[in-house]
Amino acid sequence: MRVIFTGGGTGGHIYPIMALIERLKERKLVTNEDILFVGTKKGLESKIVPAAGVPFETLNVQGFDRRHILRNFETVKLFLEATKQAKKIITEFKPDIVVGTGGYVCGAMVYEAAKMKVPTLIHESNSVVGLANKFLAHYVDKVCYTFDDAAKQFSEKKKLVKTGNPRSQQVLGLNKEKVDIAKKWGLNPEVPTVLIFGGSRGALAINRIVMKSLKELEQKPYQVIWATGQLYYGKIKEELAGRKINSNVQIVPYIDNMPGLLPQMTCVVSRSGATSLAEFTALGVPVILIPSPNVTHNHQYKNAMDMEKAGAALVISEDDLNPNNFVSSIDHILLDSQYAQKMSAASKKLGVPDASDQVISVMESLIKK
Repeated sequence: MRVIFTGGGTGGHIYPIMALIERLKERKLVTNEDILFVGTKKGLESKIVPAAGVPFETLNVQGFDRRHILRNFETVKLFLEATKQAKKIITEFKPDIVVGTGGYVCGAMVYEAAKMKVPTLIHESNSVVGLANKFLAHYVDKVCYTFDDAAKQFSEKKKLVKTGNPRSQQVLGLNKEKVDIAKKWGLNPEVPTVLIFGGSRGALAINRIVMKSLKELEQKPYQVIWATGQLYYGKIKEELAGRKINSNVQIVPYIDNMPGLLPQMTCVVSRSGATSLAEFTALGVPVILIPSPNVTHNHQYKNAMDMEKAGAALVISEDDLNPNNFVSSIDHILLDSQYAQKMSAASKKLGVPDASDQVISVMESLIKK
């Protein structure tokens, strides 16, 4: 099959596509010549996609500006121009299907494909449906989704297919190379361990609360791996210079093999982006979620609450975060093995181990039609 994938701006729009591409290649349904990723020059996709060796083209689009209304005339103009570019790309590439995951570039690309009667599918990975996907749902053939709350926000119920996030299936395949925490950090694999991280760059609020709680964490009978993020690592090491850190706490800038580490963690403290939650639920890892408030429509908070309702997570908002509730939440999971096992089981129920195959099945059915 020949496929145009499109989406951009955030990892939640990019990683599901990369997981799908990987699975399509594994099943020998496509080669590199059969796929094209259409994104933007400024988005995260402009770095991730070419680095993975996936053919990549761009459209010039921008989001709506709620503060400066007049700028939206330019936004509409760029969108209309982008649909013309999209038509040219579709005409030249001749895809069997166009698959979008959200973002304004996806809006232009999938809309034009639907107009041209090319089979179309969108995937929504968050609890809160993005503006582009809400718009596109009226035109596409199928809407795949992860969270039940997202399904409630689409009016086109007949188009809906619950598939889960393709990253779930990908991470299960990636976790074969186990991280040796004894060799790497001198930690005991038999002792309960919590991983605390805020993404590759790090999260300031999470780092601040760990710093405030560090003395208490050093006295605990469990182990802590604190991944500060590359952006903050240098400053944190400076602040802690000359201070002896207890051996049960290991401070690192970044985890380069997260799928190989996660299965060994008793608990994870994290933000609640769609990609991270797909990984946690695939592996059944109990989590303490501190949603980022700096995201569109506060979707990380909604993602986190869906996890908490299912019994798979504890949620602490940034506004309520303090050393007491932070440490006590970790204690609750790491010092109560029965509670941790209960959370793990609840998490696995949310995970979809064959999510990529389910999306591919929908793609194949649309192409056959």
